[in-house]
Amino acid sequence: MFTIDEFPDRSINIDGKEYLYFGGTSYLGLQTDSEFQSVFINNIKKYGTAYSASRKSNIRISIFDEVDAYLSKVVGSEACISMSSGYLAGQLVCDFLKSVEYQSFYAPNTHSALYSGQQDLYPNWVELTKAIYNSSKKTPVLFLDSIDFHGDNYPDYSFLKKLPLQDIILVVDDSHGIGITGENGGGSFKFLQSLQTKELLVSCSLGKGFAVQAGAIFSTQRIIDLLKETQFFGGASPPTPASLATLKDAHQLFETKRAQLYKNTALFLSKLNSTSSFVHVEGHPTFNFQNETLATHLEENRIIVTNFRYPTKNDSLMSRIVLSASHTNKDILTICNILNSFFKKE
Repeated sequence: MFTIDEFPDRSINIDGKEYLYFGGTSYLGLQTDSEFQSVFINNIKKYGTAYSASRKSNIRISIFDEVDAYLSKVVGSEACISMSSGYLAGQLVCDFLKSVEYQSFYAPNTHSALYSGQQDLYPNWVELTKAIYNSSKKTPVLFLDSIDFHGDNYPDYSFLKKLPLQDIILVVDDSHGIGITGENGGGSFKFLQSLQTKELLVSCSLGKGFAVQAGAIFSTQRIIDLLKETQFFGGASPPTPASLATLKDAHQLFETKRAQLYKNTALFLSKLNSTSSFVHVEGHPTFNFQNETLATHLEENRIIVTNFRYPTKNDSLMSRIVLSASHTNKDILTICNILNSFFKKE
């Protein structure tokens, strides 16, 4: 574990030494981008640093409804509500679907943002599919991550297509997809909607793809209206208005950064000789591996990647190379040369 004193950009300083950083979730590299920061600072001057009043208050700020409508258009949903975090968005959905009329099923590798207490995840899709077909007369609610970093879901969702989706309420965490994947960064909603599930609710963090501290839920207008009437929604503090305003104001910058990220990912794939050594989700800038020796080798060569046990110390080690729009061609060629050299010796 390393402790640093500033946001980890494309490089970080540890004990006076510079390391290239290929980890984290700053996919578009916006958190330290001067143009993005300028937009954010201007919005802070207008909206303040925080806003903790309920969205049901008698005094309401228009930016909430404006950005909810904007995000709905980007994603392709009928409606949206924004929350202060992706985790809270997921928890609102879980709380909303806690009813005796529903039976919950958790796909392998589902993020804990969608848990309601301690949850048992099915070890594989074969067992999960069998359980759903053999379930009671209650309406099945299936929870999963759009991108689970094992290649099972996005972009084809092959296992999902084998289920009786017309009878299933589908709840998907798209935190690693929205802002990055899909048309104009809209994530997986449009594709999932085409599967014609009984109901579809997609929750997400907006911090990974859009670089602002907020979350969101996408669904039909009917579902979103019901969520807005819950005590959970009324009692929760909203996102900061400055964050939401920045998300809307910086739309052109998001497009530019996404284009750069796609170029960086293409360069990495073209120069890496051992793509089979990684689990790579098509269209996503991440490369998972289970090789502690490789993680150590990269660190010895001044490269830090995501490498820790998640979400608890008892879980398996998560090692991942993450590309960002902020990486230069030189950065990418450097890590590719080190990786090619490592695998050549094996």
